[in-house]
Amino acid sequence: MGLQIDVTGATGFGPTALAAFDDALMSAGVSNFNLVRLSSMIPPGAVVSQSSRQRRSGEWGDRLYAVWAVQKAELLGQEAWAGVSWVQDPERGHGVFVEHEGASELQVREELYASIQNLRKAHQLPDVGEHTVVVGTRCEVQPVCALVIAPFASAGWDSL
Repeated sequence: MGLQIDVTGATGFGPTALAAFDDALMSAGVSNFNLVRLSSMIPPGAVVSQSSRQRRSGEWGDRLYAVWAVQKAELLGQEAWAGVSWVQDPERGHGVFVEHEGASELQVREELYASIQNLRKAHQLPDVGEHTVVVGTRCEVQPVCALVIAPFASAGWDSL
């Protein structure tokens, strides 16, 4: 089997925006990793699917290579929305991710759609439909965070 990429959306809250981000990472199941941001290319043979929570193995502090979108809101009434879309060639499995964040669900969905259509055409991927994960939350009492993360792989520090 090829690389398995499980796309997960989560929200969090806390006394600060950073604490809210950590809470969202916990909810997604990836809070014990050091995140290494990747661009948007899905390798051939990868299997990408939506998951409610990551089931990542690894040690405390390991590197986690991932694509993600994150948005924080700190003021009462503000919203935080994040989303990731992807499209893959059905034969070879290669494809692209796009990620957007913003203050409304509509904004994030529109930007995801525009970006995925543009990248699909630019990279000559077939129009087979895209997949999308979008999450959001509203700041009611404490700062909040919306996160969608697509981890590729983790690695320990002994592999440097």
